[in-house]
Amino acid sequence: MGKKEFTKELSPEGEDRLRVKINVGKGKVTDLVVQYESKIREKWYTIVRYDCSHGFFHRDLFNPKGKEAKQSIAIQNLRDALTYAEQDIRDRWEWYKERFKKGMK
Repeated sequence: MGKKEFTKELSPEGEDRLRVKINVGKGKVTDLVVQYESKIREKWYTIVRYDCSHGFFHRDLFNPKGKEAKQSIAIQNLRDALTYAEQDIRDRWEWYKERFKKGMK
């Protein structure tokens, strides 16, 4: 089984990043974590995470207190799930960040 892990910058300032962890076996994605992290007030926060840690593909939305809202996503093929998660975060990271920062007030 192969494991891949990498980080991609989302903002020019380097304060927003996409962290990806993928396990691959026999050419298929067997496990994944796609996470959006942002540095706010000199501290890194996890804001959105996609994974299949509870036996199903889902999205966790975090608030500043660390609480999360879990939403199941009906995608069975983990390669498709990986693409979906990466694209969602790339398209909406600024919205996710603003939502998170509103919870800090």
